[in-house]
Amino acid sequence: MLTSRVHSRPAGLLSAAAVGVYLLVVAGATASLADAASACSTWPTCQGPLLETTTLVALGHRLLAAVVGVLVIAAAVVVLRGDTGRRVRLATLVALVLFPAQVGVGAVLALSAGTVPFPGLHLLIAVGIFGALVLALAWQLEAETGSDDAVRNPDPTPAPEPDADPDEPAVPLAVKPLHERIGARVSAYFRLMKPRLMWLLCLVAAAAMALAAGPGGLQTRTIVLTLGGGVLAIGASGTFNHVLERERDKRMNRTSDRPLATHEIPKGNAVVFGIGLTALSLAVFWQVNVLAAALGFVAILFYSVIYTLVLKPNTVQNTVIGGAAGALPALIGGAAVTGEVGVPALALAGVIFVWTPAHFYNLALAYKDDYEAGGFPMMPVVRGETETRKHIMLWLGTTLATTGGLIWVTGLGWLTAGATAVVGVVFLWAVVRLHREQTEAAAFRAFHASNAYLGVLLVTIVVDALAI
Repeated sequence: MLTSRVHSRPAGLLSAAAVGVYLLVVAGATASLADAASACSTWPTCQGPLLETTTLVALGHRLLAAVVGVLVIAAAVVVLRGDTGRRVRLATLVALVLFPAQVGVGAVLALSAGTVPFPGLHLLIAVGIFGALVLALAWQLEAETGSDDAVRNPDPTPAPEPDADPDEPAVPLAVKPLHERIGARVSAYFRLMKPRLMWLLCLVAAAAMALAAGPGGLQTRTIVLTLGGGVLAIGASGTFNHVLERERDKRMNRTSDRPLATHEIPKGNAVVFGIGLTALSLAVFWQVNVLAAALGFVAILFYSVIYTLVLKPNTVQNTVIGGAAGALPALIGGAAVTGEVGVPALALAGVIFVWTPAHFYNLALAYKDDYEAGGFPMMPVVRGETETRKHIMLWLGTTLATTGGLIWVTGLGWLTAGATAVVGVVFLWAVVRLHREQTEAAAFRAFHASNAYLGVLLVTIVVDALAI
């Protein structure tokens, strides 16, 4: 990647305005703010008891809105008077027009003590403003930092390396001592299960269970069986993925040391191992309920067949559609507690779905050459790095907005809102840096920021939901 450090007033002000509106979104999404509106029923001043928490919340929200309003106006002035593109100007103008409407709805909400016919309208307009600013920022950064990077079509069946010998294992275990051979075999089978994916996907299921159960409603048996079945399902999916991609793995530096690529484990053994994990997973899920078992089977099938065989090697939208694989643990967690897929589980699944491209496209940038060598039509390979960076920004904005919706529909409190605001700003900062630096290090920084964002969100959801 080429390194490009570009800074501009339009992008900087748009970033600041987007951050400010995002803070308003997560603040407005909390149930606490609705209580504050009833405690402070005058506008723009507040005549409620100043020492009460609800009054302070209302005052803080209004002061923040005033500061953000100034940022939106400043960004609009610079964009509309500067040398910016037509799309950037239009999106910024939409945000500028919507902001007074947002203020007006907020005033009505305050004067009516929070009892308005359309309680979600205030949040919806805020999301619209945020979306317009994110669009303007993405297009502005694209114009400032974009390049005509070569777009190539990967060969889906590239020839293997000339010196590759598919019948000879890379590591001759037979000459090693018995304890080393046993340890190496155990390690190889463990790596087949893709253990790095387990912690985050189990957190997704745990957060969904906490949302479904609420305070004091989560049983230890349900937790153990659901997470245990989840670990086995992830292991089965990872194993089948290794089996199906073993030839491509040999051509990619980051995967060339996988157990099937190096012939540490025979293909037949891996298939039997995957089938065994699948059976165990379904048996464990069945102890919870039938719906959890059915969703667990769908998760294994989707990742192993739909994503690995159909989507990943054939379409540039593999990451977007493949996000459903990461979203399914949320449905499993909700179903494990209630026996049905409820609104909280669907809302959390939506967050995971839209977060996936914002997360994985960073890795696709860092390993662009590897994916091209493997014959995968990833976004940077097919559409170029500039387009990929823009899509990361757009999916990031969608993730932050969807999280605000999750907080609103589930009634989560200030712990989730505050933590999400902090890590969300860090995530946005990392993606802006990625646009400006265009280095592998910047891509990994944004990748780790995305992990931190989701990890913090899920942990705070668990704490918040169980404490409500």
